[in-house]
Amino acid sequence: MDHKEAESALVASVQRFATHAVAPVFSQTAQTPQSLSSLRVEAAKLGLTGIQVPESYGGLALPFSAKSRSCEILARVDLSFAMSIVNTQNVAQKLSVAAADGLRERFIPPLLSGERTACTAITEPSAGSDAAAMRTTARPVNGSWRLEGEKSWIINARHAETVIVYAQTAGIGDGRGVAAFIVDTNRPGVERTHDIAMSDQDAIGVGGFRFDGYLATPDEMLAPPGEAFRAILQEINGARVYVAAMCNGMVAAALDRVIAYGKTRQTFGKPLREHQGWRWPLARASAALAASRHLTAAAEAAVDSGTDAQLLAAQAKIVATEMATQQVPALMQAMGAAGLDSREPFTRFLAGTRIATLADGSTEMLLERVAHLISKDSI
Repeated sequence: MDHKEAESALVASVQRFATHAVAPVFSQTAQTPQSLSSLRVEAAKLGLTGIQVPESYGGLALPFSAKSRSCEILARVDLSFAMSIVNTQNVAQKLSVAAADGLRERFIPPLLSGERTACTAITEPSAGSDAAAMRTTARPVNGSWRLEGEKSWIINARHAETVIVYAQTAGIGDGRGVAAFIVDTNRPGVERTHDIAMSDQDAIGVGGFRFDGYLATPDEMLAPPGEAFRAILQEINGARVYVAAMCNGMVAAALDRVIAYGKTRQTFGKPLREHQGWRWPLARASAALAASRHLTAAAEAAVDSGTDAQLLAAQAKIVATEMATQQVPALMQAMGAAGLDSREPFTRFLAGTRIATLADGSTEMLLERVAHLISKDSI
């Protein structure tokens, strides 16, 4: 089976999983830790935590576009669940290319089986998009690295046992001093903090960590100073693209639901879909979604090809998040009072769009980034 066939097979299996396993759980008014844990295990068994992991380590060895398409499908049900799964995948992928053989054998299999979840800890209480301002430190002590500091607003922090932690080995503000370490939360010197409940999007498992004398061995440094910060800047491009895909997924699902509702809901003696004024918001949403999908596809192709994707990734995320921010409320309005029903996806999608505008670079920050990039060339 070639990559295209394997990707098509994965997409089909994710669609079945989203429809028959994920959607029933999220149609309930609340999800339990047990139900979410079971879904994460099922997702892992499908290969969703190892999409880009090489086959030699048990993964699917598929391109970035397969991950992005999977994120779009899962986000059609719930963005926070998609975020949770892809963050574990990203750690497994990072370990497959950056960890020593012993660490790969120890950490990757539990992530691919669903036994463990994972997260990447960059953000801090006083350092968000400005990663160089992080204050978590890593200092050499008796041949090891001693981690001290706090991380906050970390996806999967509530339950992750495997964490990639970025810490400063030099002075605050010096991006060249940032290094990355693999951390096992079951070892001494780390505790969970900042457990943040997020209404309608709680599967994202947001929380934080406090490091107080955690000792990382030399081989547990995944990226040395000088390389780690560059890795952050490169990897964030992919994250922006799959967040754009998630926004497309939410709007597509909302549009499908509204179209179906319009066929059965009767008003003034005829179905809603026969009212011209009701149809126009659907047409606008369809057009906006198509435009966003084309830009997202271009950004996916850039990431897959290994070319510089920073401009396309930023543009795709700006366009997709703004599109979702406008179209989800408009489509919810087309449902009338039925859109408020907790069994419908609209309130989840509203919360999801707000998360998307902030995750992996806020819209405001990305607008500045695009302005800087286009100033180098005529447009």
